Amino acid sequence: SLEFLYLGGNFITAIPPELANLPSLSYLVLCDNKIQSIPPQLAQLHSLRSLSLHNNLLTYLPREILNLVHLEELSLRGNPLVVRFVRDMTYNPPSLQELAGRTIKTRNVPYAPSDLPENLVRYLSLASNCPNPKCGGVYFDSCVRQIKFVDFCGKYRLPLMHYLCSPECSSPCSSASQSSTSQSESDSEDEASVAARRMQKVLLG
Repeated sequence: SLEFLYLGGNFITAIPPELANLPSLSYLVLCDNKIQSIPPQLAQLHSLRSLSLHNNLLTYLPREILNLVHLEELSLRGNPLVVRFVRDMTYNPPSLQELAGRTIKTRNVPYAPSDLPENLVRYLSLASNCPNPKCGGVYFDSCVRQIKFVDFCGKYRLPLMHYLCSPECSSPCSSASQSSTSQSESDSEDEASVAARRMQKVLLG
């Protein structure tokens, strides 16, 4: 039933994902720490109205933060948020298991629990859909991290982390680059309009 949690000024370096198990949490203060990233699980805090993250070491935010439907105040000042588009193309090639799992999911190969060992059935259930609308692929453990800027309140551009299934999703061929760029801008505008309607106060400075 916890509603207010103040953890400011404690030299915290990481936020435990288990914090998402507080369904009534409305005000979360994590300012003046050494936090470098926000776990996407915090998007499960559907009652959260105010999130204070100022004076940390954040360079991006997880895309899932847009799912905080009741968030009204977000304080980010004093963080080394990147000021121009940054793309992290670090990519570990998928394992044979992942390649097989992707094929099963993308081609809708039918299977039943009796057909596969229990651990493989559980593995297939963990597939994540690639957010690129032109891809339609899935990924399990191997993905490309990409920072994408989204307008908030028509004034600020916040870097949100996206996870794509392969480098091709973030580096389209030259013939399709223009249409891909238009799609990216359209996605950003859609996310921006959702955020702008909801967010009342974004503090970056």
